[in-house]
Amino acid sequence: MTPPLYVSRSALIDELTHSGARLAGTLAALTGEDLRAASALPGWTRAHVVAHLARSADAYRRLLKTARTGAEPGPRPDAGALTRAVEDSAARPAPDLVDDLHDSLAALIEDARSMPATAWDAEVTAAAGWPHPAWFTLYRCWRELETHHTDLAAGHGPSDWPAPYVAWALDDTLTTLAARDFPLGRVDAVDLGRQWTLAPSGPAVTAPGHAVLAWLTGRTDTSPLTFTDGPLPVPPAWPLPPTRPWTWT
Repeated sequence: MTPPLYVSRSALIDELTHSGARLAGTLAALTGEDLRAASALPGWTRAHVVAHLARSADAYRRLLKTARTGAEPGPRPDAGALTRAVEDSAARPAPDLVDDLHDSLAALIEDARSMPATAWDAEVTAAAGWPHPAWFTLYRCWRELETHHTDLAAGHGPSDWPAPYVAWALDDTLTTLAARDFPLGRVDAVDLGRQWTLAPSGPAVTAPGHAVLAWLTGRTDTSPLTFTDGPLPVPPAWPLPPTRPWTWT
């Protein structure tokens, strides 16, 4: 596998800001009726996607506060409470729902910019139970913004994902899949000039990086891909907890 690709912390925060701005532009073009229409996620409207992003931003702020203070800010909501929070948020009037997301993201960005440098390496724990350094919270948020922007089914597709995001997400996903013996041999992202070797044998995929990532994340089928050496395996549910040494560069 090639070494993981990271961007600087300040550049990553800028990327989050840009992702949020692109999302805001998409939401500004949607009517209240549009928000109540189905998203690309089964059982969720676009309003559910927006509500999920807002509550996720709140959860990431909680993790940053834990890293900054060294203590959990009160009891963590369980899965049922999180589900109810999304449902309650999704039922709000459309302007309030969009403002809620904007405010949550803005607060997260502000917290990230003011985070003490010594706190970024503090270990925090995802709601699913796996630990990671506080700085990985920013990557998780980046992944949420780009992926769920696409899930709105409102014109932002995988080809609109920024190249730095695609490169990082492929590094993260393919490194984890290789560690789990996913039966894929090689991936060649022709537009990025990047190649990943997961195993000495197995199917080889050649395609633009965003098309490979869209397939691995369940956002498209294999039709945009060129592959050899056998049929492609079915990717597992995504995202997976990352498997790698934790190093920020």
